[in-house]
Amino acid sequence: MKIQELETFVVAPPAPGWGGSYFIFVKLVTDNGIVGYGEVYANTFGPEATVAGLQDLFQRWLEGANPFQIELFWRRAYSAGYIAKPDVSLVGIISGLEIAMWDIVGKATGQPIYNLLGGKVRERLRSYTYLYPSQEREQDPGFWADADAHAEQAAHYVAQGFTAVKFDPAGPYTITDPHMPRLDDISRSVAFLKKIREAVGDRADLLFGTHGQFSTGGAIRLARALEPFDPLWFEEPTPAETPEELARVASQTNIPIATGERLTTKYEFKRVLQTQAASILQPALARVGGILEAKKIAGMAEPFYAQMAPHLYCGPIEALANIQLCACIPNFLILESIKTFDGFYSDLLDRPIQWEDGAVIPSSEPGLGHNLNEDVARAHPYTGNRLHLNVTQEPVWP
Repeated sequence: MKIQELETFVVAPPAPGWGGSYFIFVKLVTDNGIVGYGEVYANTFGPEATVAGLQDLFQRWLEGANPFQIELFWRRAYSAGYIAKPDVSLVGIISGLEIAMWDIVGKATGQPIYNLLGGKVRERLRSYTYLYPSQEREQDPGFWADADAHAEQAAHYVAQGFTAVKFDPAGPYTITDPHMPRLDDISRSVAFLKKIREAVGDRADLLFGTHGQFSTGGAIRLARALEPFDPLWFEEPTPAETPEELARVASQTNIPIATGERLTTKYEFKRVLQTQAASILQPALARVGGILEAKKIAGMAEPFYAQMAPHLYCGPIEALANIQLCACIPNFLILESIKTFDGFYSDLLDRPIQWEDGAVIPSSEPGLGHNLNEDVARAHPYTGNRLHLNVTQEPVWP
C-alpha cells in the first residue's frame, strides 16, 4: 500500500467564525483507495502558503510512501532542510499530513488510532468550552467585556452538562507584548471571576485564559488578584518563547499554570517541564507535530506529574486527533470543545462527535472515527486574506 494522492480544503466557517478565520484540511489517498484526513493549525502565513507547503512536503516525502512509516516521514520532513529544530510553520504542515497517515493506518487495520497507541484508558473524556456569546449577541463586541453576560453564559453551559468553562477578560494582546496589565484589566478580570463563580458555584472549574501578553511581574501581579477564586488554571500568562520567565510566575502563585498552544514538538515542551514552568500542557495536535509527537509529550510529562489538556481553536479534524490521544493517555486532564461540537462542526463531519453530560465519548470506528464531509467543505471555501488569528497592531498604554 502506497500513498498516491493529496487534496487540500481551505474552509471558511460561517460567521461569527468560532474556531478561527479558516480551517485547512488534508486528504491523503492510497493506491488501494483508503482515505485519511488531517488538519493543519498554522497562523504564520495565509492559507495559500500553507497549501503550497503541504504540496511540497507531499511531493518530496509522501508520494509513493508507505503510510505505516509515520516516524520515518516525520524525521525526513523535520530534518531535510538542515533546520532540525522546532519551526511552527513546518511542523504544522507535518502535523496535518501525520494525522492523515494515522487515519489511513487505523482504517487499514480496522482499529481506532487509540488502540494502536496502547488502547483506551477511559471511556469518557471530560470537556470544557470557551464562553461564547448567545446568538443574540454574536455580533456585539461589548459581550467580551461584559462580566454579567459571561456569568449568564457560564450558567447556561453548566446547565448543559459542562463542568468547566474558559474565558479571557484580561485585555488585548499586541505586537509589542509583553506588557504590564492595566488596573482596569485587573479589576475586570476579578469581576469576571467573581460573577462567574457566583453563577456556577462549585459545579464547574473556571479556566482563566490569556494569550502570553504579560510581563513576568505583570503576570504575577494579576495572578495574585485571581487566587481567591481558585481557578483551575492560569493559561499562558507570559510569552511562549521563554519558559524560564513563565517558571518565575509559576513559583509565585498557587494557581496551576497551563501552556502549550503555541509550542511545537517535544523539544519545546521539554523546556517547559524542566524549568517547571507549567503543570498543565496544552499541545495543539495540528501544530505540535501530530498524534505520535503528542503521545511522546504526554509520556515525557508523566514523571513530572504534569497533565494534558489539548488545545483546540481550529476545525473538527484536530478535535478528532485530540480525542484519539486523550483516550489512551493516563495523564489526561480535560479536552477543549467548541461548544458541544454542534453546528458547522457537526456539518463538516459524516456524523457528529458524541458529546453528552459534559464529556466526549470516543468513537470505536477505525482511524479518527469520523470522515470529513467533503461536500460541505467544498461548499464553504475561504476567499479572504486574514490570518487564522490576529493580534492588535498598536501598543497598549496604561
